[in-house]
Amino acid sequence: MESHGTPLIDSFGRLHDNLRVSVTDRCNIRCYYCMPERDVEFVPRAEILTFEEIERFVRIAATLGVAKLRLTGGEPLVRRDLDRLVRSLAAIEGIRDIALTTNGVLLADQAEALRRAGLRRLNVHLDTLERDKFLRITRRDELGRVLEGLEAARRAGFDSIKINAVAVKGLTESDAVPLARFGRQHGFQIRYIEFMPLDAQGLWDRSRVLLMEDILRLLGEEFGPLEPVPDPDPRAPALEYRFPDGQGTVGFIASVSRPFCLNCNRIRLTADGHLRYCLFALEETDVKSLLRGGAGDEEIRETIRRTVAAKWLGHEIQRAGFVPPPRPMYAIGG
Repeated sequence: MESHGTPLIDSFGRLHDNLRVSVTDRCNIRCYYCMPERDVEFVPRAEILTFEEIERFVRIAATLGVAKLRLTGGEPLVRRDLDRLVRSLAAIEGIRDIALTTNGVLLADQAEALRRAGLRRLNVHLDTLERDKFLRITRRDELGRVLEGLEAARRAGFDSIKINAVAVKGLTESDAVPLARFGRQHGFQIRYIEFMPLDAQGLWDRSRVLLMEDILRLLGEEFGPLEPVPDPDPRAPALEYRFPDGQGTVGFIASVSRPFCLNCNRIRLTADGHLRYCLFALEETDVKSLLRGGAGDEEIRETIRRTVAAKWLGHEIQRAGFVPPPRPMYAIGG
């Protein structure tokens, strides 16, 4: 593969080799901390990047050192023929790893095709194993299909299957231990994600965040004190802990209590073609107009370089003056 200049390094010395690509802003569930139940405004379909446009952008990004991809949404599995996109992205020189974040509702029917296409890792969103609570959180009675999807993914032989569970104080404390048991039983790593200010309804408040230390305490009371796992990749967002009996690990995305901004290596492409240097960024760069307006590869490369160069130090959730991004999570890409 032909390389084009220096790698993507921002003004703080952070190397960027990880691209998250949202393929749609649409979703088939309505988690209360992410989307309104009704009257959700989606981007017109004509404004969503085509597979060919996504492939071109990734091919250009790969010449700048991007090697890892994660496909997100909305819910990416509602995008028809997603395995076709995975296959084309896996064929790009320089791309070493492709992962997918999904709510799992449609996974049972697609897991095998995605695995054959070149997808290697999955993160499945699941906050609870209780049907009634699942319905209350997602406003859809789909827990059974999510569990079927996890089993289908396990049978398909993915290299890694993780379960993402959003941790909300006053709601999910009772789910921490059952999820951990479930992960240990089936070989899935549970990743507890501190509730972040990315909902569409302004529900977030720091007092509603179930912190990593609180979950560690709950797990410790059940399994004994968990041991920190030395991180082989300091740029990975999750802090990992090992159960005292050595049977499995859990992870924490502690964006509120322990931000990992100083090690961040990610950039994001929204479904409607805007490049973002941070999930919480207040600004974004329109690359769709370049892709559809006849821009050459070098112009797009330079746009990527400029976006990374402008990256801020961090999101400052902890500060009183924090301003949430103007777009909710489903519109940015998980």
